[in-house]
Amino acid sequence: MSYNTKNYMEQGGEKWVIGGTLEILPEASVMGLPAAENQRNSTAADVAGLVTDFNALLAKLKAAGLMVAD
Repeated sequence: MSYNTKNYMEQGGEKWVIGGTLEILPEASVMGLPAAENQRNSTAADVAGLVTDFNALLAKLKAAGLMVAD
């Protein structure tokens, strides 16, 4: 009988492979992930202002590496 695991650490410990489900519990913490710069709440009074605020958010997500750049 053999068993193939979906989640494993490659030889040397430099890489983890997750082929199953990775569940992060509420009390857990994850370190080392990028964080985007804060985006203030929108105070836009019209659609044009909202577009400006939204585009600023997109730019911050891309700069942090959380979204692929155009």
